[in-house]
Amino acid sequence: MPTLHIPAALRVYTDGQSQVIVTASNVQQAIDALTVQHPGITKHILVDGKLRSFVNLYLGREDIRSLDGVDTVLDVDSALLIMPRIVDSSDALPKLSNDEIGRYSRHLILSEVGMEGQRRLKGSSVLCVGTGGLGSPLLMYLAAAGVGRIGIVDFDIVELSNLQRQILHGTSTLGQSKVRSAETRLKDINPHVQFDLYEEPLTSENALRILEPYDVVVDGTDNFPTRYLVNDACVMLGKPNVYGSIFKFEGQASVFNYKGGPNYRDLYPEPPPPGLVPSCAEGGVLGILPGIIGVIQATETVKVLLGKGTTLSGRLLLYDALNMRFQEVKLGRDPNAKPITELVDYPQFCGVPDRSHEKNEFDEPFERISVTEFAERRASGWRPFVLDVRSAHEQEISAVSFVDRLQPHGEVAEIFSEIPADRDIVVMCKSGGRSAKAAGILAGLGLTRLYNLEGGINAWAAEIDPTIPQY
Repeated sequence: MPTLHIPAALRVYTDGQSQVIVTASNVQQAIDALTVQHPGITKHILVDGKLRSFVNLYLGREDIRSLDGVDTVLDVDSALLIMPRIVDSSDALPKLSNDEIGRYSRHLILSEVGMEGQRRLKGSSVLCVGTGGLGSPLLMYLAAAGVGRIGIVDFDIVELSNLQRQILHGTSTLGQSKVRSAETRLKDINPHVQFDLYEEPLTSENALRILEPYDVVVDGTDNFPTRYLVNDACVMLGKPNVYGSIFKFEGQASVFNYKGGPNYRDLYPEPPPPGLVPSCAEGGVLGILPGIIGVIQATETVKVLLGKGTTLSGRLLLYDALNMRFQEVKLGRDPNAKPITELVDYPQFCGVPDRSHEKNEFDEPFERISVTEFAERRASGWRPFVLDVRSAHEQEISAVSFVDRLQPHGEVAEIFSEIPADRDIVVMCKSGGRSAKAAGILAGLGLTRLYNLEGGINAWAAEIDPTIPQY
């Protein structure tokens, strides 16, 4: 049977094998058999069923560059050699100016980087999705390291509550778009870098277009729909995905979809039920934590671009800041996982409710009331029972005098018998999310005169009483 000889650069996709024996009678069948046995190699040697432009295929000493109509007969002793073109320190890499040589001098004297490595960084491109807690340190260090082209995706604006951890932004950029704020700071760090700004949400419609030009994608997001979207787009495009996540005092990091390694769905095949994992806005986060995880992501990105060291591919790094402990668990590919061939509706996949239309009594077992209407009705003598479902330490941050009872949203069932069923009941929290869940629980227990205060105490502070702090 014919034998395919696999070069070292591609053996990671053939389980380390330097030779793969196939059953085939011609060249086309041999390549087909290889990709069936080792599907991970496919996107690295073929595009649309044809050999990639930088891949040569030798039958004996003959270079066969196209698989279109290839019916060259093979016998049991035939040997095919796959040989990709490897870029080294040739003129294909960009040169460094004298200013750049001075700027990167501490890199250049590292034997693991040197002139060639720094030129490789300059010729590389990275897309960072998110410019928040994780995006801030990783963008700053990637720019400082001399990555030549950096794409930035975000559609949010800089808010006061961001500044405790999002060190890329500052007081002077409050109210500005985060990508513009980031560009200003990053250009000051390194004017030699090209910055591509994508001031738009990443969606199933634009993800492949936005990710395609970049060598590596770094996930600095804070929600499940975007994490699954980034992962699936990276798998479809064959891009490494440098992952990080944070919550309270704990963080995670890994490298997905790298050299045949596992992807995010191998770690989490399905998202958790909506509401099970609170956001940082609800649960809080130590401001220093994203600095640690973001720097780890930046480190892994540079290692991938340089082709140096051992990455976190196949490993999940866990960090506990409160106890200053790092742990590591192995992560493998799921042999039963379905192939990722298309992008889906990720908010729906993650169970995120559709807020595109106004809810009514037929959709939810409670009414929604704005802070303006609540204030007006109170001024007219309305006195509902007000239940604050924030934690006790949150109430220490900001409180209002009209609250009748404080009880964390996950524990409201415990005080059900103490809530007057013969009065209107207004449930409130920080911004309206937890109070809606609590109101749903109370409705399930039989209460009917329920209202959810839209926007919570932050909306009350913004629209009714500015003396109350927002957080």
